[in-house]
Amino acid sequence: MVSEDWFSARIKPMLAMKSSPFDSEEWLYEVKWDGTRCIAFVDTDRERVRLQNRRLLEIAYRYPELVESLLDFSKTSAIFDGEIVVFREGKPSFQLLQQREHVDSRMKIEILSRKIPAVYIAFDVLYSSVNAGKDCRGWMISKPVEKRKEILEKITEKARRCTVSETFTGGNCAGERLYRKAIDMGLEGIMAKKLGSPYIPGKRSSLWLKLKKRNTADCVVVGWLEGEGEREGKFGSLVLAFYDDGKFVHAGQVGTGFTREFIDWFYDRLREIEVEKFNNIEKLPGFKRRVHWVKPVYVCEVEFLEETGDGKLRAPVFVRLRNDKSVEECLPV
Repeated sequence: MVSEDWFSARIKPMLAMKSSPFDSEEWLYEVKWDGTRCIAFVDTDRERVRLQNRRLLEIAYRYPELVESLLDFSKTSAIFDGEIVVFREGKPSFQLLQQREHVDSRMKIEILSRKIPAVYIAFDVLYSSVNAGKDCRGWMISKPVEKRKEILEKITEKARRCTVSETFTGGNCAGERLYRKAIDMGLEGIMAKKLGSPYIPGKRSSLWLKLKKRNTADCVVVGWLEGEGEREGKFGSLVLAFYDDGKFVHAGQVGTGFTREFIDWFYDRLREIEVEKFNNIEKLPGFKRRVHWVKPVYVCEVEFLEETGDGKLRAPVFVRLRNDKSVEECLPV
């Protein structure tokens, strides 16, 4: 029986820095999946599974279909790093994923697990209980990324809702060609990982690079402006901020990209955390409409054209809430 220490571990995933597309024989490439980052703990001996997001929250209860599938997917007790994705017409859909992430009712979870099931895409292995080759048992984080990829292939098999992310290596336009193909397919972009690199839990490193078409930023929702017209009685736009060295810095407002259903749902959530004042925020402009401040609880992802000279986001568009990210991760772009 394997020691239980590995199963109860709390692991923050390794993070990537931004980059432009490039080719190099010293890097490997793979598709960047638009989902929720998830560390999966699979104990095949005791038939149990843990799913942990970036904020170290336990989320297995929301994805019962993945718990069952991961036990079929892994040949041995192991810890995987990967992405939970919901597909629509062959492409990742963060709108459908949001429906899965915002539900706590057991009955609704069961219904949604059948109606819009998720898929777990594994791209790394951090621990394995069996020997998958010479010196390949136990913790894997110090081993080169290409070796971890090799082990990942050896200790997994086909399962209905789990798969291994395909890897592309070599120069000869591998990086730029894969990037163009991903964008043409309507995907978010690709990842590049330096050959020979270890896994560094909880650190953002230049050993991993994300190559994305769009400019995106993670922002803290610190308030809302009252809506007008069709949005009267709800919020018209959200007030955004970055978190910089212990302080919040105003990043602008976002008033587009919402569905009516989201506005109705999120407005009720905002009212629950409304506060009278928000003092710890810098670079605030004068607002033409009344501002309702809220506790800095929610993080959202926005797309934007560029950053203005005063540090604001130009033409931001709401993409989604990021329940898997913390306020401290919302750094200025």
